[in-house]
Amino acid sequence: MTDPQKALQALLQGGNVETRFPPTSRYYGLGVATYETPDGRTIVYLKRRLVPPPESFADLQEHVVAQGERLDQIAAQYVGDPEQFWRLCDANGALDPAELEALGRILRITLPESIQKGGDDA
Repeated sequence: MTDPQKALQALLQGGNVETRFPPTSRYYGLGVATYETPDGRTIVYLKRRLVPPPESFADLQEHVVAQGERLDQIAAQYVGDPEQFWRLCDANGALDPAELEALGRILRITLPESIQKGGDDA
């Protein structure tokens, strides 16, 4: 389904809609599900995203958070995209991004979850 209006309408009506999040989204690949309430209403929702354990990431380096740094700035510096801040959250086991912005906090900068480092330390 390529027409966003039709996709939204189908979603709101509880139709079988495949989500179209871009590959860079933390919601990429998740589906839509529906729940029928006892009073007959249909609630459409995004299926749950399971956050990977921090151990599943291969370290590249560490970053010490400086005064006034924000997670989006750090993501832009290391990942190349400020909207990828969620990758830093996943790698550092944080559900609340704000906890990673504490002055002096050491952040793990990692490869994406399914990519492992090559060489002797893999």
